[in-house]
Amino acid sequence: MLNSKLKKKQAYFSISAVAKMFSVHQQTIRLYEKEGLITPKRSDGNTRMFSEEDVDKLEEIINLTHQLGINLAGVEMILKLQKKIKRMQKDMNKIFTTAQSELIEETDVRKSIIQTQTNQLIKIKKTVDIQSSDHHNNDDDQTDFVRTSPKNYKNNKSDTDANQKNKFNDWDVDYEE
Repeated sequence: MLNSKLKKKQAYFSISAVAKMFSVHQQTIRLYEKEGLITPKRSDGNTRMFSEEDVDKLEEIINLTHQLGINLAGVEMILKLQKKIKRMQKDMNKIFTTAQSELIEETDVRKSIIQTQTNQLIKIKKTVDIQSSDHHNNDDDQTDFVRTSPKNYKNNKSDTDANQKNKFNDWDVDYEE
């Protein structure tokens, strides 16, 4: 609560103090006010009270008029343009923030879609791997089946018989003795 009271209390300067700060006549400051370049607050007694913002703005006006030689109409235009630029910067910042938020949201959605698709592809790959593994096992079974199928059994049997005969032909055994 103490901080909020301190924030509300702001330093205000009288016209004489401000005139001394910038080494200008009080009438010059009154002229700037009359032209609408500055608008200090007024006390209950109608005394001008210049805030720190008013002092900063007055400093800019004095620099433009005294150092750069710009007339009051030019100063007024410069101040209006500065105000417009600040407003445009705020608008651009809002647009940028909105666009950034939308982009982040869109990126998150796309990441989610990609993750879902990746998971689907992993499932498909696992299914294909399982089917491929089963297919290879079936190929071995089918090869065995082809080797022992009835169609080839006759050929295989005669080949087997011939091989066994060749094995036994090497034995010279005389059974008649």
